[in-house]
Amino acid sequence: MLKRISIFMIFITFMSCDMKKPLVIGHRGAMGHETENTLASVQKALDLGVDMIEIDVFKIESGEIVVFHDETVDRLANSGGKIEDYNIFDLKQLTLDGGHRIPTLQDVLKLIDNKVALNIELKGANTSDRVNFIMDYYIREKGWSPENFIISSFNWDELKEMRKINKEVAIAVLTEDDPKDAIPIAKELNAQAINPYFKKLTAKNVSAIKEAGFKIYTWTVNKPQDIMAMKRLDVDGIITNFPERVK
Repeated sequence: MLKRISIFMIFITFMSCDMKKPLVIGHRGAMGHETENTLASVQKALDLGVDMIEIDVFKIESGEIVVFHDETVDRLANSGGKIEDYNIFDLKQLTLDGGHRIPTLQDVLKLIDNKVALNIELKGANTSDRVNFIMDYYIREKGWSPENFIISSFNWDELKEMRKINKEVAIAVLTEDDPKDAIPIAKELNAQAINPYFKKLTAKNVSAIKEAGFKIYTWTVNKPQDIMAMKRLDVDGIITNFPERVK
């Protein structure tokens, strides 16, 4: 019996060592622990030692880029309405679950301070120009490394706009369909990665994506057994609400 257990443990150890470690990417910060897309959530992700943090952004009525996921504030805030219809003064009056505020993109950049990479998902329309302006400022004036920015979106037209104004920034194509179908647009955009829904990944389409030259940052993987399955598929990064589970 002891011999069987020893052989099993050696096998598990070998398998663990053989698998490449994917990047640990905190989803909306570390939203399994703190209210999503808040400074507290971003700080928690940093505390947990992530390699990258993913956030979502909208451009609001007064022109600022703010960090929020939903089209309306109803789910998380003590008020309602479309986030894009808010001006910055009224937005600052909102209180989110847990007593948090909605941060601007600059608030998040100040907190991260170039310590880890930042995946900025363009949720709203007409975000690319202002996001690019802010990134450029932080690279030129605040010492941010260009490689610490990656832009993603389900809105592929918005990604096309970003590529028009910035030929160098890393782009990741988000998709919840068969990720092989994103390969043509990824090539058109000269993207770095395709970010697929983890349940759509198979050994076959992972191979096709990698053969096409793209990294795979998959979302949103929270259960230990799913995390292990993604590691076995040799994905390049795992976006998760619980970064400590990937590590």
